[in-house]
Amino acid sequence: MTEATSSPNLKSTKKAVVLLSGGLDSSTAAAQAIADGYEVIALSFRYGQRHERELLAARQVTAALKITEHLVVDVNLAQWGGSALTDDTLNVPTEGVQAGEIPITYVPGRNTVFIAIALSLAESKSAEAIYLGINAVDYSGYPDCRPEYLEAFQKLAALSSKVGVEGHAPKLIAPLVMDSKTDIVRRAKRLGVPIDLTWSCYQGGETPCGVCDSCRIRDKAILEANI
Repeated sequence: MTEATSSPNLKSTKKAVVLLSGGLDSSTAAAQAIADGYEVIALSFRYGQRHERELLAARQVTAALKITEHLVVDVNLAQWGGSALTDDTLNVPTEGVQAGEIPITYVPGRNTVFIAIALSLAESKSAEAIYLGINAVDYSGYPDCRPEYLEAFQKLAALSSKVGVEGHAPKLIAPLVMDSKTDIVRRAKRLGVPIDLTWSCYQGGETPCGVCDSCRIRDKAILEANI
């Protein structure tokens, strides 16, 4: 099932699909796509995550950035568990990320599923690019946030689609992939991202928990950026 809102945007002729979770990184990627001259189609997922607070943030960010097309797709990855973000019986860690260890907040196959759907949407909408907010610097050790993962998926995009065979596969663009979290905060501020509307916390609720890995990395970066 999908939810969609749209209205015509005649200011741009080139389109980009942006994977928008509602978090700081994906919202900054969306703003970067707009700055790069793309008409943005925002794509969010209801994948069985612990809460839908981030989807509320995604809707608020699209409104603030004047993105006129936003789709929310249901893909229930919680059916088989395997992650603290989709299984309430697993505790969200608060003790930090151990070097060389993939944390239990990793959702098996999540980015692979999401990008595959984004490729389908991009081809259907004649979008030239797919923007991703993934980051390989200040991140939680997820294997699907690395540059080599993106390179492999770009090859798949070229092989798996009609537009790819014709030599026009959508380009996967990850503008933040080698930025520090502090750099991302500064870029967000420069691009006019409504940082206060974004939601990065692994927990739901009215306010961020402040102790999960995502909250601590974000809060530290905001302090370092003097925002």
